[in-house]
Amino acid sequence: MSKIEILQTGALMPEPDANLEKNFIIHRLDKATDKHALVAEVGPRIQGIVSAVGKNPVTADIMRQCPQLKIVSGFGVGYDNIDTGYAAENGIIVTNTPDVLNEEVADTALALLLATLRLIPQADRFVREGKWLKGGFPLSPTLRDRKAGIVGLGRIGKAIAKRLEAFGVSVAYHGRRKQDDISYPYYGTIKELAAVVDTLIIIIPGGKETYHAVNADVLKALGPDGVLINVARGTVVDEQALITALKNKTILAAGLDVFEKEPQVPQELIDLDNTVLLPHIGSASVHTRNAMGNLVVKNIEAFFSGKAPLTPVPETPWSK
Repeated sequence: MSKIEILQTGALMPEPDANLEKNFIIHRLDKATDKHALVAEVGPRIQGIVSAVGKNPVTADIMRQCPQLKIVSGFGVGYDNIDTGYAAENGIIVTNTPDVLNEEVADTALALLLATLRLIPQADRFVREGKWLKGGFPLSPTLRDRKAGIVGLGRIGKAIAKRLEAFGVSVAYHGRRKQDDISYPYYGTIKELAAVVDTLIIIIPGGKETYHAVNADVLKALGPDGVLINVARGTVVDEQALITALKNKTILAAGLDVFEKEPQVPQELIDLDNTVLLPHIGSASVHTRNAMGNLVVKNIEAFFSGKAPLTPVPETPWSK
């Protein structure tokens, strides 16, 4: 196993990184001064790729230069940074890290929702800037009596829904299909869902199929009391349409953990006082990132030990 060469696009966590280096020959793309030269040099010997989200996408071009490539082990539940179409066509297995981050991302979604509604960051600044000495902080909106719509009722969506129910918030959802074992009301389009709720939480994959799925029409349907929470991918929301909706009070507020061109955030969003903005920290705890990194390594180790990878994505199902 130690002779197998792996191309790693970015750092995981110290423990999984150490385990990779112990069992494989690792070539770090993120540390290369000339990335194209590195791929050209080591590509013919590469049998596996470890992909870190947001670092050096695993394109068809990169995979094409690795003719012995058998598996791409992705770090994250989303894998829109990996060309799964090319992988599927060429018998390359792609894995991701589902389940181990469900609870952390769901916690972040609820924290972001509460922070956005109750103006937590604004209240913190109010104290730090000494404004409390001059008078009380304005009253905030509330989570009470709200109706939440979840766009994407997968593993994380269900974990978010469970938390919302604990807060006494009713839940409806939109997804690719109606789930027969789910009692929440289902709506066939995002716009239809937005029209009957006042809180819209986005937790669907990125990519071409969902690009700007939340657009000006959806935001208009959400309405002037509406709050948008995005813990999915920045590309799912039309950012300029959102800025316009926030400026014009078409919706009340937005809490965003993701952006279209991370880490670049439009200054217009930063300047608005009805936004809460996070630097893509949905799963970013030491505990959860270690669990994700360890699953990346376990997928690679299982595959090259002749076993089934633990979590292959649907586009590249495991068969031997």
